Amino acid sequence: MASPSESPEDAYTAEPFLPSGRAGLPGLREAAAGCRGCPLHRDATQTVFGAGNAHARVLLLGEQPGDQEDRQGRPFVGPAGKVLTRALDEAGIDPDDTYVTNAVKHFKFEIVAERGKRRIHKTPNLREMTACKPWLDAELRVVDPEIIVVLGATAGKALLGPSFRVTRQRGMLLPFEGRGESVVATIHPSAVLRADDREAAYEGLVSDLRMAAQALG
Repeated sequence: MASPSESPEDAYTAEPFLPSGRAGLPGLREAAAGCRGCPLHRDATQTVFGAGNAHARVLLLGEQPGDQEDRQGRPFVGPAGKVLTRALDEAGIDPDDTYVTNAVKHFKFEIVAERGKRRIHKTPNLREMTACKPWLDAELRVVDPEIIVVLGATAGKALLGPSFRVTRQRGMLLPFEGRGESVVATIHPSAVLRADDREAAYEGLVSDLRMAAQALG
């Protein structure tokens, strides 16, 4: 807890902003809108909480909101979200039976004048991911998914620890905190959009998601 002379952001934890008791997703989303658990809220437009089926069998975990997500207040509504929805459908996972969220709930960016003053994504650091972890823990408790799909290195580190490497651990079932082998790692769909060979990157994403579909049975 921050001392009276400190701002709440200085403590780098969302814990004081979580509602008391075992709130459901609506209560968590409302409370997260006022989160000041780290400095990222200062420049972001709004908190971008998770969305989707509250009883989903699959929880999809990304890194952080992007520019469009920050403006609209919903996760995965930009170009990467369109890639993800198409890949899920192709892999045999109903997008309507998923819950999507991010390890960090505020958009971290820098303004690059040379690029038309666009807001350019910056990767969250460990301190920022740790500050936001109570929200993710609460989402996992409420949704209680059978499979968690981590999308990219930052999401994997937020969930599984700093030793996670997506290049080594993608496309396989991984254990997680008493849930058995319930995590599948893959690339973030934005990596498909940045890839030199988009078709190959996309096929790799679909292949990894098929592993999650098979685990559902």
